[in-house]
Amino acid sequence: MNLNFGKQQLSIPGPSVIPDRVLQAMHRPSPNIYEGELVEMVSTLYPDLKAVARTRHHCAIYIANGHGAWEAAICNTLNRGDKVLVLVTGYFGRGWGDMAAALGIEVQFLDFGNRADADPNRVEDHLRTDTAHEIRAVVTVQTDTASSVQNNIPALRRAIDAAGHPALYWVDCIASLGCDRHKMDAWGVDLMVAGCQKGLMTPAGLSFVFFNDRADAAWATAGLNTPYWDWANRTRGEIFYQKFAGTAPTHHLYGLREALDMLVHEEGVEPCWHRHEVLSEAVWAALDAWSRAGDLSMNIKDAEKRSRAVTTIRTAPDDAGRLRQWCEHEGGLTLGIGLGLTQPDTRGRDKVFRIGHMGHLNPLMLMGCLGTIDAGLKALGIPHGTGAPEAAAQRIAAG
Repeated sequence: MNLNFGKQQLSIPGPSVIPDRVLQAMHRPSPNIYEGELVEMVSTLYPDLKAVARTRHHCAIYIANGHGAWEAAICNTLNRGDKVLVLVTGYFGRGWGDMAAALGIEVQFLDFGNRADADPNRVEDHLRTDTAHEIRAVVTVQTDTASSVQNNIPALRRAIDAAGHPALYWVDCIASLGCDRHKMDAWGVDLMVAGCQKGLMTPAGLSFVFFNDRADAAWATAGLNTPYWDWANRTRGEIFYQKFAGTAPTHHLYGLREALDMLVHEEGVEPCWHRHEVLSEAVWAALDAWSRAGDLSMNIKDAEKRSRAVTTIRTAPDDAGRLRQWCEHEGGLTLGIGLGLTQPDTRGRDKVFRIGHMGHLNPLMLMGCLGTIDAGLKALGIPHGTGAPEAAAQRIAAG
């Protein structure tokens, strides 16, 4: 008997759950794109985006996913043949580096595997070998959405400084912005990229590049720049359409405005960070209980190095796939697939799943997710420890 005849829940690590208020704000006729309400509303987005990023510097909005923000960062600061150092802690750091290589950048990778954060000491040692200071940027993610590791962004900044290296410091916050604590200016980040579809609770389609004056100075000699990716008009253009290199993504902007009202002006950024900390620790409490028997385990062992936006779980071969299928088709819960942690052509490849706990989420939604997983483990006969929902509830109750 199939019980899946109620509301579906998306618990993948992005796109995240879209609040009804955001959807309702988008449900309207197209506005005048030349003057009036839209133009005035868009001007209010930038201060709030900067408040979430904790920066006083510049913000460019692109009609693009996170890969578009990656490309914009590269094109506005680099020339073909420039060198960058990319720190790999999962699938997405390498992806940014691969894009740079495809654009003619000489990429050096420091690979820390899929189960550890970037080691600041190794970064410092590597930069010290670059005595000619040819490396133009050090590139990392804050949260790698595939491995669920959280890199120590301030510690990596200190490593760059300790090496006495002038490289720009770039951080991908696509999965972490609005979920994990991030303080762009205080932590010495020169350029940061993000997307709208995770912690910012807006349907996928917008991305952002935040950059300080050091990064902006590189724009003057960036030989890869193109009219679309150019951030100068987007941040300094005098005509509204220059902010988007053409027609504005009107309905996404209305949705983003509503989401920022909820995040910045109603909940507050720091309370939002705390909410994500509590809910992520509830997920970990459940997993600690499940992992007392059987093969379930968290990919990142050290809690201090885990993302507050997503948790990656390993299982026995094929159990992750079976569990995801049961949860989606019998329980109405969609969980995230594994990315880059297993080879697609090997037996037992489906042994990783991910729980997204980001953005528009409260205890009711999270406990439904964890309870459904618990039911799926029991229905499928997957060995696991007991008491997971109770452990999660205790963490939530502690506040």
